[in-house]
Amino acid sequence: MSKPKYFLYARKSTEDDDKQVMSIEAQLFELREFARKENLEILEEFQESKSAKTPGRPVFNEMMAKIEERGNCGILAWHPDRLARNSIDGGRIIYAIDQKKIVSLRFPTFWFEPTPQGLFMLQVAFGQSKYYSDNLSENVKRGVRQKVRRGEWLTKAPFGYINNRITRNIEPHPVKSKIIVKAYKEYAKGTHGLESLAEFLAHHGVTTGSRTPLGKASVKRMLTNRAYLGFVKHNEEWFDGSFAPIISPKLFEAVQKVLSARAHPRRQKKKHDFPFTGTFSCGECKSMFIAQWATGKCGGKYRYYRCTKKKGACSQGYLREEVLAEQIKEQLQTISLCDKYTDWMLQRVEKWEHEEKDLSQSSDENLSVKIKESESRLDKLVSAYLDGDVPKEIYLKKKDKLMRESLTLKQKKKDFNHRGNNWVEPLREWILDTKQADFLSSSTNLKEIASFVKKVGTNPKIRDKSAHFGAPAPFGFIASSRRFLPACAPSARPSSALSAREVSICDSTENRTLILGMRIPRPSR
Repeated sequence: MSKPKYFLYARKSTEDDDKQVMSIEAQLFELREFARKENLEILEEFQESKSAKTPGRPVFNEMMAKIEERGNCGILAWHPDRLARNSIDGGRIIYAIDQKKIVSLRFPTFWFEPTPQGLFMLQVAFGQSKYYSDNLSENVKRGVRQKVRRGEWLTKAPFGYINNRITRNIEPHPVKSKIIVKAYKEYAKGTHGLESLAEFLAHHGVTTGSRTPLGKASVKRMLTNRAYLGFVKHNEEWFDGSFAPIISPKLFEAVQKVLSARAHPRRQKKKHDFPFTGTFSCGECKSMFIAQWATGKCGGKYRYYRCTKKKGACSQGYLREEVLAEQIKEQLQTISLCDKYTDWMLQRVEKWEHEEKDLSQSSDENLSVKIKESESRLDKLVSAYLDGDVPKEIYLKKKDKLMRESLTLKQKKKDFNHRGNNWVEPLREWILDTKQADFLSSSTNLKEIASFVKKVGTNPKIRDKSAHFGAPAPFGFIASSRRFLPACAPSARPSSALSAREVSICDSTENRTLILGMRIPRPSR
């Protein structure tokens, strides 16, 4: 039989061009030198940059096809593991040897002869290569599972975070994390779509590689990325992370609510700038008041409001916008307090807040119990899934919901510890509303006036060209007390000090049952 000619095969383990580039060059140098010393004739060289863990290497398959067609060939490689790390490719080579297609295998680091003993050793070498590959994979998976248990991020940090090489975890980027928070807050307002938010992000320097605004899919992924809540994702499942979150659960849920509402948006007609549209109903037929443009006798245009009369005959006429605005301002004055009184009240609220911080222990314990119950339900769900009682799809959905609920409860507990009792903010907001009413009673911003009426007003209606709206019980305190309180001078800055008589009147705000319309005990003295 004539001396066989050899196919030289060199392979590196990774497909990245910047890794192990010298490995394949070193193989070629060593193999050519080995062929020269052993007087081996190289018929063709094959180079490949692909893992041999699984079948399907195109260059290897091309070489084997030529060997199976030509026959009486040899293969020159650095080691058997360069040829195969899986049972299919290894079996293909052994079968080619059995069929006399391959008559020689030469390795600088391994001995082989086409004998039963040689084939056995070759099978052992292929088996060791497969074992090494499988064991390496298990070691990597085990390492990943341990990182997940520690709550560490597994891959490249998402936008808004940076990788910390020392802790092998991620941490919020000092600038980009603030951009994420801004984007979430903007979208939570409901005034942005995905495209306009992409423009907002582009304005803050967040673009694609070609410096164009992000696509809608990228923006949506950003708005639904639970990594910003401090979660780690592995195998389509989220776990608690050990890194600092960027977004609060409250803000995240607000964004999800807007996304859900915009999933099937309704087409809206372009609206005119009529600030009081949708605010007042007719006092006669209960239909809504709408706005229209009209032309006066002198040719000037003005806006007026009228009843739609959709619920039947109605005798109500129209009302000019400027007249309506003045009527609203007059009513705002009845529920307003100037800075002299509101500043004093805010100081009292701050004092009460400090006094009642010690009373929050029971509520804190209640939240702790709920957190433990949520964690217990999560543990039971995981156990049921591991026992095979719950399908994976249902398990992932339920787990995601429970994790978000638990995070929300933890955030509530954290916020409660900072804020104290929950009566403070409603009372403070009411005082600021009275202050805002005072400001708007002389403002020309009709949109802000309309928004404020919608916020604090009840049953706003127009009848006989007269606008009226009710106010909640706390504002009744203002109406009943204004006749006893001296008005603040509009031209001079009022003194922060109150007289004994003014303190006596304003001090009735301590009865928060009247002001807030809820049963809350007075602060302890």
